[in-house]
Amino acid sequence: QVQLVESGGGLVQAGGSLRLSCVLSGPIFSINGMGWYRQVPGKQRDFVAFITSGGSTGYADSVKGRFTISRDNGDRTVYLQMNSLKPEDTAVYYCKADYKNLWTKTTTSSWGQGTQVTVSS
Repeated sequence: QVQLVESGGGLVQAGGSLRLSCVLSGPIFSINGMGWYRQVPGKQRDFVAFITSGGSTGYADSVKGRFTISRDNGDRTVYLQMNSLKPEDTAVYYCKADYKNLWTKTTTSSWGQGTQVTVSS
């Protein structure tokens, strides 16, 4: 089965940096793109950043200039470099992949389990 495993979250002071990683595994035919979202308790899950199979990237306005998304490992690993972190960046960060299943060739999405990022003031 397809799995996404995130790592790299933790506690950091305001102004600091963290790097999140997400590894995609399982029966994948092709990857359309991968991205990061974040959620705080009681609120909806918000878009943070996305990278397509062609390498195009997109960012939420709130993180532009501070966060950078990149990929590696034949596109099965995606990173989120977070610099100049602010207390309002505190959230659970989720990785998402949009891909074609190897067996069915249907396009679908999967989410990771999330990793907590806490930025202290």
